[in-house]
Amino acid sequence: MAWNQPGNNGQDRDPWGSSNNNGGNSSGNNKGGSNRGATDLDDLFRKLSQKLGGLGRNKGGDGSEQNSKFGGRLIGLAVAAAVVVWVVSGFYTIKETERGVVTRLGKFSHVVQPGLNWKMTFIDQVRAVNVESVRDLATSGAMLTSDENVVVAEMNVQYRVTDPAAYLFNVTNPDNSLRQATDSAVRGVVGKHTMETNLTEGRTVVRNDTQKVLEETIRPYNMGITVVDVNFQTARPPEEVKVAFDDVIAAREQKQQTIREARAYENEVLPKANGEAQRIIEDARAYKVSSVLNAKGEVASFAKILPEYKAAPEITRERLYIETMERVLSTTRKIIANEKSNNVLLLPLDQAVNDQAQVQQKASNSAAIKKVIHQSQSTQRPESNTYNSSNNSRDDTTRVGRP
Repeated sequence: MAWNQPGNNGQDRDPWGSSNNNGGNSSGNNKGGSNRGATDLDDLFRKLSQKLGGLGRNKGGDGSEQNSKFGGRLIGLAVAAAVVVWVVSGFYTIKETERGVVTRLGKFSHVVQPGLNWKMTFIDQVRAVNVESVRDLATSGAMLTSDENVVVAEMNVQYRVTDPAAYLFNVTNPDNSLRQATDSAVRGVVGKHTMETNLTEGRTVVRNDTQKVLEETIRPYNMGITVVDVNFQTARPPEEVKVAFDDVIAAREQKQQTIREARAYENEVLPKANGEAQRIIEDARAYKVSSVLNAKGEVASFAKILPEYKAAPEITRERLYIETMERVLSTTRKIIANEKSNNVLLLPLDQAVNDQAQVQQKASNSAAIKKVIHQSQSTQRPESNTYNSSNNSRDDTTRVGRP
């Protein structure tokens, strides 16, 4: 029986076309169950499409009311399902290192924090931006220095996104803009210094100046980027003149090494020299004190002798002379003799004493040899040949007198 067949009011069939007539349909199912099972699914979809298509027709009659109620129920279910799907599809997650930038109908709305969030599907769009990782940007090229030389420099910039909204919307391509600003800053700073400064001791200055210029350049654009560090990777001359510059750098390093060695030698010798100078100063001070004390002692001695000299000048003068000569001649082997002709003679007594000792040694050796010969010959000659060594000696007696 059809869905809206008159007389049944749709009560003897379920919404899917099954009949409540147990007799007819049961026998039919028993006889043709194998043929009907294959077409049940097609009949279901066909009847469902017919019912949905006939909701707007046949508004009169009991069958029309039943169709309207069923259709309204289906629409409600569909709308509820769509709402559930829409709500569920709006949930999303932002990672710990990211921030979500929400745009509503293409216009910036707000920034969401990490965690589970919800958005209106088809209305809101979310773009996740990493704000924790440090990004790298490298630039390099041949640049002209202030002394009109060409240097090949490479610079690396490390930066981090601190404002996701500004990073996405204030500049069309912030990474490209930062690259251009970096290239401009590097060329400007390198061009202010000489080639020697860029290649050697001025690398730190160039790096710091580049970072300052870069920060000042990007500040007006508000790109949401913070420069963390700027690294001066390499700076080298062109290949055509690289050998000459390598020689210059080697000579400069040799110079620094020589300076360090000289300073080390200075640190080693200077303390010794200072110590020696201090010792000499102390010795001089001690000699000064000793000389002063000796002079004071002599002054005191002459002060004691003065009364005696006044009482007996000749005797005192003779005694002083004798004491002086005794003190002087006791420390030397050379004696100054004063003859009547007032000629001063320097007598090398030490040499004379040495010569006398040698002559005496020779004489004793000769005497011993002769004695041995005499005993061996066993002669009866009287011992009349006495070797007199006094003939070979020299009278060294001198008369010492005052000049």
